[in-house]
Amino acid sequence: MKGEKVELRAIEPGDINLLYEWENDKNQWHISNTVAPFSRFVLEQYIMNSHLDIYSTKQLRLMIDKISDSGNKTVGTIDLFDFDPNNKRAGIGILIKKSERKKGWASDALGLLIDYCFEVLHLHQVYCNILESNLASLELFKKHRFEIVGLKKEWIQAKDTWENEYLLQRINKV
Repeated sequence: MKGEKVELRAIEPGDINLLYEWENDKNQWHISNTVAPFSRFVLEQYIMNSHLDIYSTKQLRLMIDKISDSGNKTVGTIDLFDFDPNNKRAGIGILIKKSERKKGWASDALGLLIDYCFEVLHLHQVYCNILESNLASLELFKKHRFEIVGLKKEWIQAKDTWENEYLLQRINKV
């Protein structure tokens, strides 16, 4: 899937080092409910099975490559999770390298994934969970017509404090 600024592509074996770095970043664990590092072997197995259909795995991870004349460069990843074909919904998660944030990559990638969800998977809705303190993500998803539908109080423990988390939805109004 190709947008104006980015291309979404399947995971390749060459992505192992990036995934290893991102999945083992302790600063992100509280968001993804991770409590232990991932081994390289586990990630290699994940990559080897990434060709499986979303209907069987209930998830899809795509790499976000910024489009450049000098060659595309991976700047992040975007995920569909909790895929529920029965109720026609899925969750969306996105990660952009810190050095590549605020450059429009996430917005272009999110637009492409939303189109994929509604036009190819024929979903009725997509949703995301965003920490109350993550103003950039809140702004991004609101820009793409997600609405805040709930607040989970003291939902995520981050270091010595509790953070509230918003639930946002976008319903496909055909």
